[in-house]
Amino acid sequence: MAIPGAVGASIVDYTTGFPVATTGTAPNSDHEAAAAGTADVVQAATSRSLFVSAIPHDLLEDLIITTAGGYHLLRLVHTDFDSRLVLYVWLDRQQGNLAVARRRMQKLADDLIAT
Repeated sequence: MAIPGAVGASIVDYTTGFPVATTGTAPNSDHEAAAAGTADVVQAATSRSLFVSAIPHDLLEDLIITTAGGYHLLRLVHTDFDSRLVLYVWLDRQQGNLAVARRRMQKLADDLIAT
């Protein structure tokens, strides 16, 4: 994987909870359950005004969930036409670097939009 310390990754349609693409290992070895959980988290964060910015029309970029052994990073992919994809990476806490992973995910999201 292009992200050091990444255990697994997926692209998820968060409106359906469907994994569009997966690689590596998923929590509990179940990519479909991980995608459904990712969709639930993103829908909860985007459907309420709880996480709004002080800046008008500011979009949610990342969600980070931490555990003792790792990080679950969710990066929303914003497009002009249909923003319903999210990048999900499961990062090992000892082997990965959160800042590097966030930068790489931002680049991956930008590359997805450019293609």
